[in-house]
Amino acid sequence: MRRIQFFFLFILLVSVSLGQHPPFRNDIQAFKLKDSTSMPVAHQVLFTGSSSFTFWKDVQEYFPSVPILNRGFGGSSLLDLIRYKEEVLFAYNPKQLVLYCGENDFAANDTVSVETVISRFQMLFAIIRSRYKIIPFAYVSMKPSPSRQHLMPKFEEANNQIKVFLSKHRKTAFIDVYHKMLNPDGSPMAEIFGPDKLHMNAKGYAIWQKEIAPHLLK
Repeated sequence: MRRIQFFFLFILLVSVSLGQHPPFRNDIQAFKLKDSTSMPVAHQVLFTGSSSFTFWKDVQEYFPSVPILNRGFGGSSLLDLIRYKEEVLFAYNPKQLVLYCGENDFAANDTVSVETVISRFQMLFAIIRSRYKIIPFAYVSMKPSPSRQHLMPKFEEANNQIKVFLSKHRKTAFIDVYHKMLNPDGSPMAEIFGPDKLHMNAKGYAIWQKEIAPHLLK
């Protein structure tokens, strides 16, 4: 595990040393600017991860009794969350952390294996627990979508492994939205997605609401 952590940290450091602008830098700068004018109050439920959270603009309306801070950004991967851990994970002192991420790790390159994504997830979880030792952590499973149907076997296997991993740790929850978004024949429900066949419409988010709500702290 320690070797894996050093490897990914090395990749991140090399990117910075070469003077490259890391991906989603503008998204993070926008968060910082917004926070500089009105810092969110502490002890909210922090939603963070990739674009399925980013596009959930009205997430607070789905959970009116739960104070939610949404810090999903772009098409982020687990490596991006590691890179921006201080800005999107540790800046807000939440009472609970809800994560949706991992799907884009697979979509970035067809050669990315389940083992690689699980290693990234475990590294991120270790980083989170190094700072937030006792706050509840919930992971929303990778979703099936028509545009990424070819990746569904990898999503399902990674979801299963993450579920097992989290079952061994206290104050964690695995939220299975994957199987709730399938037709009886195992294909993704087309009617719950927008025109891009990747991001959800209100019908899709209604499914998420039902599955996530029981796990949120009031």
